[in-house]
Amino acid sequence: MFRNKYQHGLLSIFYSCGSSPLELWDMHVKNGYIRRVTDEEVKSLALEIAGTNVTTTYIFCPRGPQKSLSIKLPFLIMIIKNMKKYFTFEITILDDKDMHRRFRMSNFQSTTRVRPFCTSMPIGLSGGWNQIQFNLADFTRRAYGTNYVETTRIQIHANCRIRRIYFADRLYSEDELPEDFKLFLPIHRKKCVREADVKKPDDKKKPEESEPEEPPPFEAHDEQEDIEEAEEAKEADEGEEEPLDELTEDEGEEQMERQSETKKDDDDDEEEEDEIEPTEVRDYETEDERDDMEERVAVPVTSPGYATEEESDAEQDPGDEDEEYETQ
Repeated sequence: MFRNKYQHGLLSIFYSCGSSPLELWDMHVKNGYIRRVTDEEVKSLALEIAGTNVTTTYIFCPRGPQKSLSIKLPFLIMIIKNMKKYFTFEITILDDKDMHRRFRMSNFQSTTRVRPFCTSMPIGLSGGWNQIQFNLADFTRRAYGTNYVETTRIQIHANCRIRRIYFADRLYSEDELPEDFKLFLPIHRKKCVREADVKKPDDKKKPEESEPEEPPPFEAHDEQEDIEEAEEAKEADEGEEEPLDELTEDEGEEQMERQSETKKDDDDDEEEEDEIEPTEVRDYETEDERDDMEERVAVPVTSPGYATEEESDAEQDPGDEDEEYETQ
């Protein structure tokens, strides 16, 4: 089928989402069914093969028994879902000795058996979707000691779900694979542009409601200027105070004398002001008040307990006369 076609990179022989996924395949169904269903885990179409007996329900490629796939790519990759039931598949290859060898893999065998024309081996599948990779060239060399030439036939039995089957010239990483060859699960699925656009408005609304409004830029600039001016003023004051500490002893004494002289001058000025105040009050006194003051000054002031010199002399004179009279 693919002998005369260019084989390089990736070569797909089955895709469940295509318009006719079984175009290259034929089927055999007994006590089972083969249909395309929508898988809930990947939210995509998949071909389901189910039956009570794994040997009676299967699909195979190519259709005719005399036809051959003639695919020379050494790696076979299958994306299959484990249905937790018996499952098996077969691959027929051609080696450099022109012998057809068959590899049969199943999940119900526990040992590997190598026979001249058939090799059966167990396979372990995890729950859910699995990506199975086979190096056909390595299997052929280890089992039969010959070199792999091409794959001639593939047969997949129940029970499983198939997403894609393809050959490759080497193993590719997920970044190198096209989007159609990847299996996106809901957890690892990338966000599309629409989902990102829908979530952006919600993310913007939350901070607007919680965070306070910021002041305009010019107000913040003014506050910064005020802070800078205050710091400059403090630095200026500190700069003025520092020279005082650096003065020598002689300069300090001179400064103290100057301060004392200024204080004396201030005291003298205050005393002169006190002396001048009563004269100013006298100028405002009336003539009547002045006469009263003169009369009050003319009246002699005597204290009840003390006598003047004249009174004391007058008191002493009568006594002297009496004494003279008595002597006589």
